[in-house]
Amino acid sequence: MFQAGNLAPTTYRGYRMLVDKKIIPYFAPLQVRLKDVDGDVLNKFYQYLMDNGAKGATAQRHHSLLHLAFKNAVKRKIIPTNPCDQADRPKAQQYIGSYYNANELKTLLDCLEGDPLRMPIILGAYYGLRRSEALGLKWDAIDFETGVISIRHKVVNVGTELMGLDVMKTKSSYRTLPLIPAVAEELKREKARQTEMQRVLRSSYNRQYLDYICVDAIGNLLRPQYVTSHFGTILDQHNLKKIRFHDLRHSCASLLLANEVPMKMIQDWLGHSDMGTTANIYSHIDSSSKKESANAIGNALGELR
Repeated sequence: MFQAGNLAPTTYRGYRMLVDKKIIPYFAPLQVRLKDVDGDVLNKFYQYLMDNGAKGATAQRHHSLLHLAFKNAVKRKIIPTNPCDQADRPKAQQYIGSYYNANELKTLLDCLEGDPLRMPIILGAYYGLRRSEALGLKWDAIDFETGVISIRHKVVNVGTELMGLDVMKTKSSYRTLPLIPAVAEELKREKARQTEMQRVLRSSYNRQYLDYICVDAIGNLLRPQYVTSHFGTILDQHNLKKIRFHDLRHSCASLLLANEVPMKMIQDWLGHSDMGTTANIYSHIDSSSKKESANAIGNALGELR
């Protein structure tokens, strides 16, 4: 269906998983020919996914993958039209993530002394970095003299292997932001800690990841799965509200909104490709625009008698 050489490794792996787990097991027994696939056939497949526990967003990913595959078949003149255009695109409910307010974030940050996730969590809370962006941050992305931090590299799992990639999620994911003083001081402390560990452990220190900021006490790069699981452990240990690591990104956005930062600026801070994405995700917590609406209608109608 696809060639790995044309896709990012993580994208190809995701596509391959959808094909192997659901698409082939469903269509192979039907023995339906490619030219006989139409909108009704695809709608039945989407319903099968939903009946077996898939959420709308998951069904949409299958639809998008099939649309791309059939588009390629049309291009190669294997079929005349794309049957996905005849199908009903699955609907997905908007996911509304949990988030921490300022006091909850401060409580969390106060619990992290000596914890290997201290730096990734700080980056998630202050900058709204995705997990892959936090783990991919390198020391050369920090310019203490000019006071900027550049997001241009990520770390992901490809199969069982860690892979560092300079290919970000979107063009807008590449961003250079002001270095917040509190984060700058924390980065300097982390740099000093790593230098000391290298001196003490000598050859026992893993020097493969010296370029990276988010490493453990012996220099190993933190793994994405570990970040997810250990983050939950931290919350359990300190009886904190359950959120995902990715919800630190939502928490960052909610604090910016609460302080009346314009949506366009939040888009740039988070690295969204367009403001529509930012607005769709965070419109439910856009308190500033709601206050403006309330003031406007109140002024227009005046006091009740």
